[in-house]
This record gives sequence, C-alpha cells and structure tokens, in this order.
Amino acid sequence: MNAENWMIVWQARDVLLQGLGTTIGLFLGSTIAGFLLACVAVYHMTEHGGATSKLLRGGVNVMRMLPFLMFAYLLYYGLPAVGLRLTALQAGLLGLTVYHGAYIAEILRGARLTLAPGTLEAAYAHGYGRKKAWVRIVLPQLVMRSRTVLGNQAIMSLKDTSFLSIITVTELTAAANAVQSRYFIPVEAFVVAIGLYWAMGLALEAIVRRARRTTLRRGFEHV
Repeated sequence: MNAENWMIVWQARDVLLQGLGTTIGLFLGSTIAGFLLACVAVYHMTEHGGATSKLLRGGVNVMRMLPFLMFAYLLYYGLPAVGLRLTALQAGLLGLTVYHGAYIAEILRGARLTLAPGTLEAAYAHGYGRKKAWVRIVLPQLVMRSRTVLGNQAIMSLKDTSFLSIITVTELTAAANAVQSRYFIPVEAFVVAIGLYWAMGLALEAIVRRARRTTLRRGFEHV
C-alpha cells in the first residue's frame, strides 16, 4: 500500500459512494419489508392454526435451510424460465426481503412462545380485539424482548447484500471490485469497503443499545 494507491481510491470515490447508496437502499428496503412480512407471518402462525399456519411454517423452514446465494440465483436466473423476469435490483430486493423476513419471523415466533398468556388475557379484558391486541400489546413486546437477536439479523442482512454482486447488482462490494479491477489496487479498494461495512454495523449496534433504554422505560426489561 502506498499514498498513490489511496489517492486513486479517493478519485474513484463516486463509484464507491454509488455502491454504498445502493447497499443502504437495499438494506433499508428489504429490512423494513421483511419485518412487515414477518409480523404478518408470525401473527398467522401463532394466533391461528390450520393449513395457513402449517404452510407458513414450512416456508420459513425452507428459507432457513436454503443458502441465500442460491436463492438469489433462482430469482434472477430461474424465474425467467417460467416467464417472470426481474431486474437484478428487483431480484436482490425480493430475495433479501423474503429470506431475512423468514429469519425475523422465526425470531419473533420464538419470543411469542415465551410471552406470558396473561398479557393477552389482560388486553381482551380491556376490550381489545385479537388484531388490535397483537399490534398494540404483543408485537412491541416481541420486538423489545428480541431486539439483540433482531439487531444481529439486521447485520447479517447488511452483509448479505454483498452476495448480490454475483447477479450484477452494483452495490458496495461490486463497486470496490470495479475499482480494484480497473486500477489494480485490490487491498486499498477492499479496505475502504470493509471500513464502510464496519461503520454501518457499528451504527446498527448503537441503535440496538439505544433501544434498551426504551425497554427499561416501558418495563419490558429490568436492570
């Protein structure tokens, strides 16, 4: 490594910043959508029985056993075989949403199984319906109780965006690879990319730590 190589990386910063923006957009979009998808899935898995619950449980298990890279390949290269063609960005966003949504659903389902039954009984006694009790009473507790695991899952989702370079999504890893292949400076380009991933991961950890104050204030957790 030398100063000239670092200067080249600085001059190519626009490429890296565009890749960073794509990574952040994919992460935020898929995390929000995956969380909402997981909430709906967990509600039907835990509050309802029957075929729908079993189907959702099966889908969650399939996603948990399937490598994400293989799932991304299937979405981008496999769907055109049945007449459905997605852009690389669409396939990446859909893949991250469904894949990590399944993991989030399992995390929330585990938290739901350990929730005291008196919580819902009290909500029903105060006139809450099933859906309202779930949204207003149960779901906040599930999120707060499992915030550490959810934070770790968010970091996993952030890192999994790097796999999307394989299906031609120009995210941060793809941008770093483009810089190193053009100027032959692999160390410097990837050190910068690693630093950016690290900074985003630290920001997520800070959010999780800050959320602990809310759990303490609302009585979901005790010191």
